[in-house]
Amino acid sequence: MFKKNTILVTIFSILLLIFTTYVLADTFLITRVYSQVEYETSNETTAAITEAEEAADTETKEAVVSETSYQDENIQITLSEYEEYDTAIYVADIQLSDASYLQTALAQGLYGKNVTAETSETAESVDAILAINGDYYGSQERGYVLRNGVLYRSTAESGQEDLVIYEDGSFEIINESEVSAEELLENGAVQILSFGPALITNRSIAVTENEEVGKAKSSNPRTAIGIIDDLHYVFVVSDGRTDESEGLSLYELAEFMESLGVETAYNLDGGGSSTMYFNGQVVNNPTTTGNSIKEREVSDIVYIGY
Repeated sequence: MFKKNTILVTIFSILLLIFTTYVLADTFLITRVYSQVEYETSNETTAAITEAEEAADTETKEAVVSETSYQDENIQITLSEYEEYDTAIYVADIQLSDASYLQTALAQGLYGKNVTAETSETAESVDAILAINGDYYGSQERGYVLRNGVLYRSTAESGQEDLVIYEDGSFEIINESEVSAEELLENGAVQILSFGPALITNRSIAVTENEEVGKAKSSNPRTAIGIIDDLHYVFVVSDGRTDESEGLSLYELAEFMESLGVETAYNLDGGGSSTMYFNGQVVNNPTTTGNSIKEREVSDIVYIGY
């Protein structure tokens, strides 16, 4: 009897190990491609993008570019570096002539699970002038995924707080429990970013001093996006986890975003994912452990470009 029980326990342990290994692999390693990126959007958005693309060659030839700035007839970007909270923070101040220049892109041009690429690689594939990592939708099973007017996932996550970007470039913070992705699309949404939380709403800090994302440490590399006024945005990335740069808490990030004068600000995927790309270069120091400076592969980016 003892021997039989031992055999049963051994078999059960092996099966449990196999199942656990599969679950972990399915969550973090196994790639599942669901569809290629589609670029069809509403007629209005498509027309704006097409017009921008037709003029892009001329406009980029006329662009004035330096290590910390980019300016042409439609896009103005100024990059600044701050030292706050013992942390290096990189801020891209962006002014656009049209909201169509604020776009998103998926790694490898594919929508799927565990489909990833470095932020710089995806940025280069779409000729981005400026880019930051997005919400890493591919690590989640639920949560809205709307990119450039195409709805890829409409399964709501209870209580999830999202950033919605509309055709006119305006921002809105919504709760997935209160509105469907289809409704948002019908109302003119072109992007939905599902990470969070909201950092600033109505020009006021929206997080508490002790609030955090999941099991994140209090001080981390961070990525955020904010809107100051019509077609005036900021992309913000901080370093962290190194001797030179401690990193930010969510509240510190919110305080910093408030100091920039934003009306609405939203927290994107952070930690090792936090990356800012500008004029063909990664400008911050992305790191997962602090032992080496290296980009993490992520599922998506937010970018400025034609």
